[in-house]
Amino acid sequence: MKKVIVSLTISCLAFISCNSVQTATNKTASLEGTWELNYITGPRIAFAGLYPNKKPTITFDLKENNVSGSGSCNRYSGKLNVVGNKISFKEGMAMTKMMCTDIQGENVYMSTLEKIDSYAISEDGKTLNFIMGDIAMMRFEKK
Repeated sequence: MKKVIVSLTISCLAFISCNSVQTATNKTASLEGTWELNYITGPRIAFAGLYPNKKPTITFDLKENNVSGSGSCNRYSGKLNVVGNKISFKEGMAMTKMMCTDIQGENVYMSTLEKIDSYAISEDGKTLNFIMGDIAMMRFEKK
């Protein structure tokens, strides 16, 4: 009887662990593509005031393991660092240096991006939240 219970327990644990690995892989795959920022926490300036001309974007290329986008004026790119739902932008990004009139929003975006340590994607796959600790710092819509 003990052997049967032990065998069932091991089988259940193996099944559960396979499902959790598949879920993590599917979540990472849903990062693929371009997302547009529609909320950022922190600044006392309204979102439309921070980004009057163009909203920041982020694009994930999982095949090449790259991340790129626009901070609203300048373009950035770097290596994608994702494990499960953990994500990091601390390794630094290459960034263009164009003359921008609305640089404050871009500075807020890039400095907030460096603080992010995890992400969550909505069930429908249309909303991406970047999280620091347990606080949602940035929200993007799938383009």
